[in-house]
Amino acid sequence: QVQLVESGGGLVQAGGSLRLSCAASGSTFSINAMGWYRQAPGKRRELVATSRYLSTNYADSVKGRFTISRDNAKNTVYLQMNSLKPEDTAVYYCNVVVLSGDNYWGQGTQVTVSS
Repeated sequence: QVQLVESGGGLVQAGGSLRLSCAASGSTFSINAMGWYRQAPGKRRELVATSRYLSTNYADSVKGRFTISRDNAKNTVYLQMNSLKPEDTAVYYCNVVVLSGDNYWGQGTQVTVSS
């Protein structure tokens, strides 16, 4: 089992920045990949960015603006979000995939970007 605690969401004006953090605990030795997803009202949950070993993957909509990073010593994944747009408004969820293929999700943190 892996437990995830997210922090860093909030309200920001368009063009601003936020940094999300997600700390993992429990069976962290089994973590294979860490990432971020988001879900806007009335929309499906979508991938934002993932990190697996030295490889990262981003949604086209956030490329060049968002950066995912990991501190493996702290079992923490970060999402630095710059040049935020109103369409980035969503609940952001941390995701961890372990070696068995099981997925774990954080509780979600609200990001609101005002125009």
